[in-house]
Amino acid sequence: MLQGIHLSLMIGPLLPVPAPKAVVDAVQSVQVTSGKDKSGFQITFAVGKQSPLLNTLLPAAYFDPMTTRVIIAVTLGGRPHVLMDGIVTRQELTPSSEPGQSTLTVTGEDLGVLMDVVEMPFMRYPGMPVIARVYAILAKYAAFGIVPLAVPPFIDDVPMPSHEIPAQQGTDLQYLKLLADRCGYVFYVEPGPLPGQSLAYWGPDIRIPVPQKALGVNMDAHTNVESLHFSLDGLAKKVVVVTMFDPVKNRVPIVVPVPNINLFKPPLGLRPTPPAKVEFPDYMSAEEMPSVLNRVLGILARSSDAISVSGSLDVLRYGGVLRNRMLVGVRGGGLAYDGLYYVNSVTHSLKRGEFKQNFELSRDGLISNTPRLVV
Repeated sequence: MLQGIHLSLMIGPLLPVPAPKAVVDAVQSVQVTSGKDKSGFQITFAVGKQSPLLNTLLPAAYFDPMTTRVIIAVTLGGRPHVLMDGIVTRQELTPSSEPGQSTLTVTGEDLGVLMDVVEMPFMRYPGMPVIARVYAILAKYAAFGIVPLAVPPFIDDVPMPSHEIPAQQGTDLQYLKLLADRCGYVFYVEPGPLPGQSLAYWGPDIRIPVPQKALGVNMDAHTNVESLHFSLDGLAKKVVVVTMFDPVKNRVPIVVPVPNINLFKPPLGLRPTPPAKVEFPDYMSAEEMPSVLNRVLGILARSSDAISVSGSLDVLRYGGVLRNRMLVGVRGGGLAYDGLYYVNSVTHSLKRGEFKQNFELSRDGLISNTPRLVV
């Protein structure tokens, strides 16, 4: 692709293999989006009347949805970065009368899509706590190289089989996200670190504390991003007032205001943004005390950030691949907006001779509390 940057493409059923030369030569563009909950990809190929992609590979089910696995990786400075390990969900053919304008586009999602195709309402989990249910579900996908990593809830409630037998609702993915939402956790499938491997994470939204190379704008020779846009939303933060009943007689209502403080994402600014909204959820009063406490802890773990940053960069100029779910420093935004941010999403756009990224960052509070940044 570029000097020092190489694209690797692997396609196949259960265990993909390196794509043949005809497929690699036909690649026009590759786009990979890594978000908070799931990731997706889109590959565009140039095809002609005599293209082997049209005459051989398509009829031979090479790009068939839900049976074709795709691994996309880039090597930068001798270090591989797995951007995507997913399943094709859609293919589109766009013929054109203009020479060289016909395209074949394949679109897909990460391996989590395999967990979202079959509803399993018949599954029962007698006497199994939440963490055991999570591991039991994820064990079915070990053949795809998915390694589970689950963190037990803060307050675990083991259902007695004589009182309640938990039943699965919806698909495996829907049920995993339902269980995560009740505990204030997240669930996602992250590709890598090696091709053919993926991590299925179920637990609190913890960001890797090691900062990446700082993003700089308006800094002359030290500028390494193409654009940055800062935004402060005064309505982003809220206080949730929870009503629960006493654990002894279950009659006396207890009102507890839950502040907008994230347990696992420490504030990165010295001057936090005050909350402007107040909410009164009514579903908690009918639940058992352990469930209510888990939901309260979940509200604390999902508190929103008031400051958001969007921008784009050229990977070659930046000197690295910006990764999602990590920290990154920002310079050039002035005293109020400089400092560390959480990386929420990254979109990788690759073409011949070009590798760019669009990103979304966030944090709470103005004025950095970090004296130095990694440059």
